[in-house]
Amino acid sequence: MHIWVDADATPVAVKEILFRASKRTSTAITLVANQPMRYPKSDLIEFELVPSGLDVADWEIIQRVSDGDLVITADIPLAAEVIQKGATVLDPRGEVLTEENVRSRLSVRNFMEQLRESGVQTGGPKKQSQRDIQQFANALDRWLTANG
Repeated sequence: MHIWVDADATPVAVKEILFRASKRTSTAITLVANQPMRYPKSDLIEFELVPSGLDVADWEIIQRVSDGDLVITADIPLAAEVIQKGATVLDPRGEVLTEENVRSRLSVRNFMEQLRESGVQTGGPKKQSQRDIQQFANALDRWLTANG
């Protein structure tokens, strides 16, 4: 059991929850990012710095993830890929992504991208709330309990 974190886009509050959970449950975590970041010194926490570039961190996670691992990401194409490899995906707001719901999310994402490319202003995602952070912590605990 291993937790992979798409770390460039994961909020600090979520990473802090992951660090505490790693220590509490002795679960290994790998943060993958294309820029340096702070993380606690621990034999359980690894940081993988990848070169800058479109989807480089995503491809690193896809190549290394295994069946039964957990991936933390809000990136829908990455989620779709790792689900196919047997991993569980948890987004930073606490939603578990599955084969069923990731397909519809991918369709919406692609539609919104087409709108943006045609010049329509679509806005970005809403700011993460305390409720979102608590939902993430609860979902992570459920996964750790079920897989520990």
